[in-house]
Amino acid sequence: MSMTARWFRRGDHLVMLGAFAGAFLLLALSTFTSWPVGAGGLGAAGTTTVNPVMAAQAGDCLNWTKKDLSDVAKVDCTSQHLFEVTGVADISAAHGPQAPFPDDAQWQQISQEQCGKMSLDYLGGKFDPFGKYTVGPLSPGERLWREGQRTIRCGLQVAGPAGGLLPSYGTARTQDQSDVYDPGVCLGITETRSVADPVECVKPHTFEITGVVTLPPGDFPPLEQQDNIMVGECARITAEYTGGADLQARGLIVAWDTRAPESWAAGSRLANCKIGATPTDNSLTAWEGSVRNPNAPPLTTSNPPQTTAVQQDEATGAPLHSQSNSSSAAPSSSGEKPSGKPDESTTAVTTTTPSR
Repeated sequence: MSMTARWFRRGDHLVMLGAFAGAFLLLALSTFTSWPVGAGGLGAAGTTTVNPVMAAQAGDCLNWTKKDLSDVAKVDCTSQHLFEVTGVADISAAHGPQAPFPDDAQWQQISQEQCGKMSLDYLGGKFDPFGKYTVGPLSPGERLWREGQRTIRCGLQVAGPAGGLLPSYGTARTQDQSDVYDPGVCLGITETRSVADPVECVKPHTFEITGVVTLPPGDFPPLEQQDNIMVGECARITAEYTGGADLQARGLIVAWDTRAPESWAAGSRLANCKIGATPTDNSLTAWEGSVRNPNAPPLTTSNPPQTTAVQQDEATGAPLHSQSNSSSAAPSSSGEKPSGKPDESTTAVTTTTPSR
């Protein structure tokens, strides 16, 4: 028996922007996207260190560890960072000296108007609307806004399915933008039974990633062709990952992702293999523990990952993470994929011991 389901990525955290090619998805804004007022602290006597955000230009990467960005610093893009600047925008013409500080909805509009095309141009016109990168601004914050600051930094960042920021390694200009995670990563579950950010596998989770497949080059392969590739590759990869465990006995199934035409056009060629519990009442089901074979060879990175569950030895690539199902469709026993957003689809097949 087989069943297919489409689980959509970050549907409750993003809005579609269709004003230009690429159909950008914008990261929902929150308080940590404001500039720090006193970042850098005091330098020599009588001098103040320049706020790194105020000095950042397109191509610069910024990193911080505190939610208020008070320790923000410019870093080399090959090292860990949370924001890659794609451009600088002055919004004073539309927001004069007496304009109130924008609310979240207004910031979304500002981001659409100012950061969308700027970021698309920065990426050479290739943006995966279902990939790992999201577009958004760093705002001046209310205090600097009251003092007349009307300059924003537009940029790219990676957020998990539940909105938590994930660190990046390497410039987005050269990364495969596929929305994938590395093997060994487990994705949590929200109260609404959608996919959450990475968690330890001992905690309740929706999926455990068993591997990443690189789809063959060439023209966009139809979903049926992708399924034919992924079913064999994921059975092989999962059997190696689990040591041939009997997944069906644990109520688990092998699943995988596919790429949409828009993703393919942007150069995204990677897709997840993963294990999940058999859906209950047409919804994702939480399960605990890992099916990883403890005697298997050490896991290797594939892009490489940046998550809370897997640690890489050499930080040379972009972060990897999976999709959420905020707008999940019901599994279909007929094998037909439910209609909906042209996002990654997830095909789940019940299995016993996968063949190698």
